[in-house]
Amino acid sequence: MNYFLIGDEDTVLGFELAGVSGLAVESAADAEKAFSTALEDRNNGIIIITEDAADLIREKVDKYLFSAAFPLIVEIPGSRGIKKDRKDLRTLVNEAIGIKI
Repeated sequence: MNYFLIGDEDTVLGFELAGVSGLAVESAADAEKAFSTALEDRNNGIIIITEDAADLIREKVDKYLFSAAFPLIVEIPGSRGIKKDRKDLRTLVNEAIGIKI
């Protein structure tokens, strides 16, 4: 099982240094093509996508998130950091499992 990253150039470069392949995107067309490429490869078990890249194709990402079980899609902050209107990971986990960690 492989990881695949879709995001800005700095984030993709950082993950590539850790051995994770990916594609840098700057537009909705780039993001859509990268997302399709990631889904086509059955070896990709986890697709990591930055919030900014996901926002470019939000409808597609959400549709896939709520209709498919594999691969797992994980949104992360990009090189600009966490968006102010998004909850941090600890809060999301606390809400999901119902206990405070």
